[in-house]
Amino acid sequence: MRQEEQIIRTEYSELMQKSYIDYAMSVIIARALPDVRDGLKPVQRRTLYDMYELGIRYDKPYRKCARIVGDTMGKYHPHGDSSIYEALVVMAQDFKKGLPLVDGHGNFGSIEGDGAAAMRYTEARLQKITQEAYLADLDKNVVDFVPNFDETEKEPAVLPVKVPNLLLNGAEGIAVGMTTSIPPHNFGEVIDGVIAYMKDPDINTEQMMRYIPGPDFPTGGIVANKDELLAVYSTGTGKIKIRGKVEVEKGKGGRDRLVITEIPYTMIGANIGKFLNDVYSLVETKKTSDIVDITNQSSKEGIRIVLELKRGADVENLKNLLYKKTKLEDTFGVNMLAVADGKPETMGIVPIIRHHVNFQYELATRKYRTLLEKERDKKEIQEGLMKAVDVIDLIIEILRGSASVKDARACLTGGITDGIRFKSAQSKKDAAKLRFTERQTTAILEMRLQKLVGLELEALLKEHEQTLANIAEYEEILGSRGAMAKVIIRELTHFKKEYAKPRKTVIDNLKEAVVEEKKIEEMDVVFLMDRFGYAKTVDVATYERNREAADAENRCVLTCRNTDKICIFTDKGQLHLLKVMDLPFGKFRDKGTPIDNISNYNSSEETFLYINSLAAVSSAKVLFGTKSAMLKVVDGSEFDVAKRTTAATKLGEGDELIFVRTLAMEETLIMQSAKDFFLRIDVSTVPEKKKGAVGVRGMKLGPGDALTAMYLLNAGEERCVEVHGTEVALHRLRLANRDTKGTKR
Repeated sequence: MRQEEQIIRTEYSELMQKSYIDYAMSVIIARALPDVRDGLKPVQRRTLYDMYELGIRYDKPYRKCARIVGDTMGKYHPHGDSSIYEALVVMAQDFKKGLPLVDGHGNFGSIEGDGAAAMRYTEARLQKITQEAYLADLDKNVVDFVPNFDETEKEPAVLPVKVPNLLLNGAEGIAVGMTTSIPPHNFGEVIDGVIAYMKDPDINTEQMMRYIPGPDFPTGGIVANKDELLAVYSTGTGKIKIRGKVEVEKGKGGRDRLVITEIPYTMIGANIGKFLNDVYSLVETKKTSDIVDITNQSSKEGIRIVLELKRGADVENLKNLLYKKTKLEDTFGVNMLAVADGKPETMGIVPIIRHHVNFQYELATRKYRTLLEKERDKKEIQEGLMKAVDVIDLIIEILRGSASVKDARACLTGGITDGIRFKSAQSKKDAAKLRFTERQTTAILEMRLQKLVGLELEALLKEHEQTLANIAEYEEILGSRGAMAKVIIRELTHFKKEYAKPRKTVIDNLKEAVVEEKKIEEMDVVFLMDRFGYAKTVDVATYERNREAADAENRCVLTCRNTDKICIFTDKGQLHLLKVMDLPFGKFRDKGTPIDNISNYNSSEETFLYINSLAAVSSAKVLFGTKSAMLKVVDGSEFDVAKRTTAATKLGEGDELIFVRTLAMEETLIMQSAKDFFLRIDVSTVPEKKKGAVGVRGMKLGPGDALTAMYLLNAGEERCVEVHGTEVALHRLRLANRDTKGTKR
């Protein structure tokens, strides 16, 4: 009898909805989105695992990519070979990945969008970091293995990745109804962030960004909206504004050229050609007439796109135009979406690290449980062998007297002596007491006679000691989260030391599309400061024409570079640094600007003792003298600091600085006190100290006395000072020892 057809009636919209949801979830989970734990999509995970299974290690020869792709497709990834090869190629491109996972050999494409050669030509192998941090411990039951598509093989559900790959390499993927876009980050910074979280699980996004300040793109460039990154990393969504790095070079005939040395990450590939076309378009549409020629001189050494400019071109305006009208400034849309606990989730940077750290604890727990179990098994066998050695004569007697292995095994495990011939009743009695475990019995039966050699017995004892030590270590790690954290942190620190690289991307807040300051043309200028503290700079020719008036009208006159800084030493022991570029540069009769206004120097609270250029100070030795006769010499390089104000010396309570000078060829130092005592000493007797030191005593002062002046004399130099209407010839004073009273005049 023919079976009648059954027609199931259903709503068409419901069927479509269910089918589409099933399809969408399949694409989301099994193809397009990375797992938050290992940061890999299924195709990447399967390709890396297949390379590991094929033994294509970092220290082994390269293998054809066609072999890798074919094996991956046949065993684990039943999709097109092009998708597998594309994933393999991208994992080998250092301009796309912050941490390439595959070591490619051959043509793997270029930053300008050239495709890789066919898979039959290219070769690949694993990178060392991939083997150590992504695929290690797979033999220790650290992750679950699941059947492949046809249930003929097993594949890991997730790789035991020990570093936060999702942040290191970022991710891009288009699923159904959702996309992921995660920027790459700096290896060392991310490791620091993970360690910081492990030490303080309550860390917030702002605190985390002290360790991970922002993305680090392999192409470098500049992140221009630093202040908006906190919101991006808190929510997991937002926009990052990135710019290329542009330098200005001097060309022939006084013409400038703009050189693009780093491009935005989004410009990789075809967008470089589009950028060149956009620049041509700007010229053709007459939006700029400053560009004479454009050439792409990029090579394996890096990006170099040169724009030749006409003489007198407005460079800053042209930069702004390029940022506004081309891909030289672009937006990277961030959507940190990944599969967490089996479902897609958008996460900020702290939740991503939290998932990673939880995964690390899970990996470590499973790893050390497996190791502990193996060590306990070894301990059981070792103890059995050690016990067997002690009664080896009895065991040999049992074996020789047994009719079968079964009888011998029964005797060793349960003391059953039936059917075994013994030489004596005592032997039979002793044999009945034996209670070896099954595992110990197997080891005894398989034991070679060479194990009875003295050295072998000693090795067994040492091995047993090591096993006990390993068991204690593993139990401690498994028994304490803190101990396990130390192990994980130690491993992360090792990876950072081994693989961290300097940051490439600059993170800043840029306004009005200003990328880099115009390079200043260095030149010599003359610093002038009058008796009222008004300072300015003039060019050397202007000073030479007005030398007499300049020297007469100004308290300080010195020649320096316009890119240098001015050092102002004060009686309070402070050093104020002032950029020469901050001073007005102009005509000789211009009034200038008070140095109080452009530095931290305060003329109402302190008095300057010495002014010189930083170049002159940092290349010399500087002599300090205080009112209480404390002396020291400091290497001038200690004053080359970034701060605008720093302590030049340490002063005692109630003391103040009265003398600061750079040393040249001076041989002697004369100190003069308020009570008219003079002391002449050799400059070489003043020791060199750090700027934070007080110094040594230069002169013994009587009660109520203090130094009022100090003088430096060259060899053969004659100088006199007046004391109460009488001239004192400083050069005729007797040379004495430091820290003596001196002579009264």
